[in-house]
Amino acid sequence: MEPNWTEVSAIIRRHSATFYLGSLLFRGEARKGAWAVYAACRLGDDAVDESPDPHADLERWWAGVSRAYAGEPEAEWERALAWALRRWDIPREGFSDMRQGFLADLGPVRLQRMEDLMAYCYQVAGTVGRMIAPIGGAGPEAKEAAVKLGQAMQLTNCLRDVGEDLALGRVYLPAELLLRYGVALEDLRHGRVTLAYVALMRELAKEARRLYREGLRGLRHLRNGRAAVALAALQYQSILDKLEHNGWDNLSRRASLSPYERFKLLPKALWMRGA
Repeated sequence: MEPNWTEVSAIIRRHSATFYLGSLLFRGEARKGAWAVYAACRLGDDAVDESPDPHADLERWWAGVSRAYAGEPEAEWERALAWALRRWDIPREGFSDMRQGFLADLGPVRLQRMEDLMAYCYQVAGTVGRMIAPIGGAGPEAKEAAVKLGQAMQLTNCLRDVGEDLALGRVYLPAELLLRYGVALEDLRHGRVTLAYVALMRELAKEARRLYREGLRGLRHLRNGRAAVALAALQYQSILDKLEHNGWDNLSRRASLSPYERFKLLPKALWMRGA
């Protein structure tokens, strides 16, 4: 039975304008494959962030992923994922690694080193790149670039959401960097955007931009969805630009793009498809 694609795509449309808009640039069945993977990932994230019982809901989500891989789906999103698995070699390891990132989010988050931050960015977003690459027709040669692009996007998320994450007991800024720059968590909790904090933000943004550059080189490996991936990356890069324009104040305001700002990026994404 064909999955209910209207229901599956609505999961993405409800939560992520960035990925939904980009998914429309996949051609043919690949669009449905992207919806299947994005929806499954989104529901795992929701289990952590929107559930009154995140531990239980995260395990229910993992059971659904497992059913899809076993060919015994129940929920509509599981049927969609099982449909995609019959067509593409989507690594289960990607979902397994993602689950570890979600589990880390359940407790108070305190990362110690830059390596810890990059490992987390891989778990919750680099994995998405790994799972989408086969749908775009890329082989193993695209794995490194796909992971880097996902890490760049998640690092951008971490920079955008510092204030919101603090309120949830999550500190993704590595302790070693906070110490090196002399940034106190108490200042952040009081919304103080100090010169030291701005310098820290600039270092992390520089790393994110490096990852975008290296990750976007992987577009050449895709036979389908180049513009889709490029548009998602351009939107996240624009969030990073807006953060900088806001003076790196991510403690009392949220950098976001309007629908018009998103659509303005479409011509460049289409150009990058053939670059």
